[in-house]
Amino acid sequence: MPPEDPHPQHTAQDPKPYAGKHITVTYGTGRCLHAAECVGGLPEVFDSGQRPWVRPDGAEPERVAEVIRRCPSGALQYRLTEGPAEEPDRPTSVVRSSAGQLVLRGELVVTGPDGTVRQETRVMLCACGMSGNQPYCDHSGPCGHD
Repeated sequence: MPPEDPHPQHTAQDPKPYAGKHITVTYGTGRCLHAAECVGGLPEVFDSGQRPWVRPDGAEPERVAEVIRRCPSGALQYRLTEGPAEEPDRPTSVVRSSAGQLVLRGELVVTGPDGTVRQETRVMLCACGMSGNQPYCDHSGPCGHD
């Protein structure tokens, strides 16, 4: 029997919210590429061995937001309770990762294969065409492996 995924299953289009007093964190399982910026950057908030695995009140909201902005795939997002949603990087940047994915940061509009349009600030897009979660990379093709 395969091991159970430690994170509840939600699609990239249906991220799960984790509400804290001053910040709400959302997590889209289908977008996570396990770069571990979150668990390495703020383990008192992001701990895949605990339930819930995201505890927004485990650190100051500014620190939580700072770590979330490091998430290259955009699987983690945030909104401050008394403030704006995450601001996009300006100017927009596009970088090819060492594994081949396209990493974009900025004020982005991403259209999925079904025509769904999403406003994004950070994404990692498939560059090899093999992802089952187009247009996002899901590590199923050669560009998902270093």
